[in-house]
Amino acid sequence: MITLEMYLTLSALVFGMGLMGVLLHRNLIFVFISLEVMLSGVNLALVSLAHYMSDIRGQVLALFTIGVAAASVAVGLSLLVANYNLRKNTDIDELVELKEEASND
Repeated sequence: MITLEMYLTLSALVFGMGLMGVLLHRNLIFVFISLEVMLSGVNLALVSLAHYMSDIRGQVLALFTIGVAAASVAVGLSLLVANYNLRKNTDIDELVELKEEASND
């Protein structure tokens, strides 16, 4: 039988993999994917806790989290496409330089 600790351990591992992806990658597309992996780990923890506590609130919260994540990724990807059309690059360091150029004006 699969216990709650196993689900929470898997959730922590998935969240940790996403966190490492956010910290290590310099490409914005990989950062967005890693953020989604982190949210998947949190949603797994919410759903497993809701199941073991026989409460539906965790599942409802996970559904809202999925909806908010989809909206934020849509906005982030649209900004990424606009920046790519301007700079032809998806590197995070380029965005920092863009911020510095705007502050110098």
